[in-house]
Amino acid sequence: MIMLRCLLPALSLALVPLAANAAAPSVAGRWQTDDGSAVVEIAACGRQMCGRIVRVLATGPDVPRTDVNNPDRARRSRPLVGLPILWGFDPGAKAWEGGTAYDPKSGNSYDASLRLNPDGSLRVTGCVLVVCRSKRWTRSR
Repeated sequence: MIMLRCLLPALSLALVPLAANAAAPSVAGRWQTDDGSAVVEIAACGRQMCGRIVRVLATGPDVPRTDVNNPDRARRSRPLVGLPILWGFDPGAKAWEGGTAYDPKSGNSYDASLRLNPDGSLRVTGCVLVVCRSKRWTRSR
């Protein structure tokens, strides 16, 4: 019994990081990008979160339908619909962190995090070194 009393505080301290990780609110669902050009579906991929373009909303003759700006020439013919643009996000205390965001408009990839805003929108933050920029995505159908 004495050993159990000693172990309980240590066990509860060991579980605190697990509880904090479990606290990241779900970002799963369909999201319209800040510029209204696409809908991205975010879903679990294993224990992480990932996102793919499920619909291109932008129209016109100059709107590409493939990944034309990819720095890898072999990937430039990939269709935008179905293209993975978010991957590797792990749950943090308040956000999904440590992921990568790919921007098919520029062909660049960024270290990124995903966080739900109080109004239910999604803050997508991408960083290069110490310079970060956030975009606000809204729920889509």
